[in-house]
Amino acid sequence: MKNFIIRAITGILFVAVVVTCFLDPRAMVLLFALVTGLTIWEFTGLVNERESVTVNRFICTVAGVYFFLAMAYFCSDVYGGSAKSVVFIPYLVTIVYLLVAELYAKQPDPINNWAYTMLSQMYIALPFSLLNVLAFTATPDGRIMFNTILPLSVFVFLWMNDTGAYCVGSLLGRHKLFPRISPGKSWEGSVGGAIVVLLVAWAIHYFLLDPDHTGKAMLSLIEWLGLGLVVVIFGTWGDLVESLFKRTLGIKDSGNILPGHGGMLDRFDSSLLAIPAAVVYLYTLTLF
Repeated sequence: MKNFIIRAITGILFVAVVVTCFLDPRAMVLLFALVTGLTIWEFTGLVNERESVTVNRFICTVAGVYFFLAMAYFCSDVYGGSAKSVVFIPYLVTIVYLLVAELYAKQPDPINNWAYTMLSQMYIALPFSLLNVLAFTATPDGRIMFNTILPLSVFVFLWMNDTGAYCVGSLLGRHKLFPRISPGKSWEGSVGGAIVVLLVAWAIHYFLLDPDHTGKAMLSLIEWLGLGLVVVIFGTWGDLVESLFKRTLGIKDSGNILPGHGGMLDRFDSSLLAIPAAVVYLYTLTLF
C-alpha cells in the first residue's frame, strides 16, 4: 500500500511537471535538457558496468544536452538566418573527439565503447532533441511559433495507451504480446490502449479545432487518429526495446531517481521511439 501511494504521488507530480512545462517554451527547453542529461548519465552508468566497457559519461552527457539545446536554438529561429546552423559545429567536434579518443585510451574493446557512446546519442539525445521540431512550428506566413499541442499530445497518447493497456490487459489479457521480453504485455491490452488513444485523439480534434487561431484546424480528424496510432505502435516498441536492454543487462529498473517508477529510461522509454516516429509522420503529411 505504501509503495502504491508513493508511486501515485510520483506519477501525479511527473504528469503535472511535463504538462505545465509545455505552456512555456523556456520551461520546456530547460526541463527536457535536464531530462536528456539525466537519462544519458543513467544509460552510460549502466553500460559501464558491463565487462570491458568504458564510456566517457561526462562528455557523452554534456554532448547530448548541448545537442538538445542546439536543436532548440535552431528550431525556435531565435535570431533567424542560415548562419544559425553553425551551432551544431561544437557537437560534431565532440563526436569526432569521442571517436578519436579511443586511439589513445588503450581500452580492451574500443568497438564496444564506440557503439555505446554513439547509442547514447542516437537512442536518447536525438529523440529528445526532436521534441523541438514538434514544439516550434511555422505558421502560414513563415513565423515560428511555440506549439503546445503537438509535443504534449505525444505524451498524452503515451500515458493513455499505458493506462488503457494496463486496465484492459488486467481484465481481459490472455494472449501474450512479446513473452520473451515482456511477459506482462498482452494483445488484448495493446488493442485496448490503442482504442483509448483513438478516443483521446478524437477528443483533441473536437475540442481544439483551431488551436493556432489561423482559421484552419492543425490536423484533420484522420490525421489526429493516424498520429495516435503511430504513437501507440512506436511507443510500444520503445517500451519493448528498453525491456530488452534491461533484460540483457540483467536488471529490473534502470535507476531509482523516480520513487515507485524506477529510472529515467523506465519513465521515458516509450517516448524515445514515439517522438521520432511522430516527427516522421507529421513531415510525411506535408508531402501529400
